[in-house]
Amino acid sequence: MSTRTSAWACWDTLALKAGTSYEQLVTRRVLIPLQMKETAITLTPALRARLALGHDGEGHVVPNWDLPTLAGAGALRSTAADLLTFLVANLDSTATPLSRTLQQTHGERHATDNPNLKIGLAWHISSRPVGKIVWHNGGTGGYRSFMGFDPVRRIGVVVLCNNGNENVDDIGFHLLDETFPLSPPRQRHTEVAVDSLILQRYVGEYELAPTFHIVITREAAHLFAQATAQPRFAIFAESDSTFFLKVVDAQLTFRPDGLVLHQNGQHLPGRRLH
Repeated sequence: MSTRTSAWACWDTLALKAGTSYEQLVTRRVLIPLQMKETAITLTPALRARLALGHDGEGHVVPNWDLPTLAGAGALRSTAADLLTFLVANLDSTATPLSRTLQQTHGERHATDNPNLKIGLAWHISSRPVGKIVWHNGGTGGYRSFMGFDPVRRIGVVVLCNNGNENVDDIGFHLLDETFPLSPPRQRHTEVAVDSLILQRYVGEYELAPTFHIVITREAAHLFAQATAQPRFAIFAESDSTFFLKVVDAQLTFRPDGLVLHQNGQHLPGRRLH
């Protein structure tokens, strides 16, 4: 099992209107009619025993997010089988009693800054060379997910991942449209030991842009990097001057006058302030 963040936050308001809980409303209106018996917020012992533990980018198990205040933002947990059931109900207007209602959620309701992307009801609608793809993605601590389908070709896909730092959107889109590029696999890095005197040289603050700095700190034999308005993360040496992060696919190269951040195909230099 894995988690799937839902765009059904509006259901929290509907639950208040109906005088019931979000879970009870979704169960009555969606899960029971579609016979989705492996989707819930409150897991039975049998379902909890099958729950795939979520992980961070370093491979550590992380706690599940509990969202009692805004359950529609991602409190539901489900299985690939149940999500495929939901997908079929969206693809076939006669498959279930809910199918015709679900068809209404696929209509374009709002435009975006991207001319090839429109917003439906809890769905995104992308215009691709193969036609329209209706999709949604999501993530909670330790998990990422993607669901999408082509309503004309009547094909769909569900992708679940129990590593919160892995973006699976490219896999889902590529399965629906082979012209959509797959992200290259992360480069493998090997950690090496570096003399503490060398590590100390890199401690300081670096300016990559007027509003974006990286602060390097040291604790014993470990360096940490903290970018503006972001958490602090450990960085790991693969040589005396090159370091990598495990939580994201990014590397740092230290130079006498500063550093270079390598991320997303870009190489951003930063000058040392102190």
